[in-house]
Amino acid sequence: MWNTPSTTQLDSIPRLYATESIPLAEKLVHLHFFIGGCDWYIVEYDGEDLFFGYTILNGDIVNAEWGYISFSELQSIKIGFVEIDCDLHWEVVPAKQVPLINCY
Repeated sequence: MWNTPSTTQLDSIPRLYATESIPLAEKLVHLHFFIGGCDWYIVEYDGEDLFFGYTILNGDIVNAEWGYISFSELQSIKIGFVEIDCDLHWEVVPAKQVPLINCY
């Protein structure tokens, strides 16, 4: 994985279920991973290996969905010599401000 999130970044993400009472549109997106036409937007973390967030695979926004994402599986994604990347310039924003996320 290119640009693996720091411990500080990971520790700043709310724990799983901590934002359960917050509407999807208002959940804060803390990290963005990407490769090719695939994007993962992270809003919660269990502190070990499991994220909760929004996934878009191969640019398919019709079938994109909220769900659980394994950090170790993300770290292992590689296409040829290209590895998944964590967006270094990502700023924490509510999900409703990310154009590709369907919050409804």
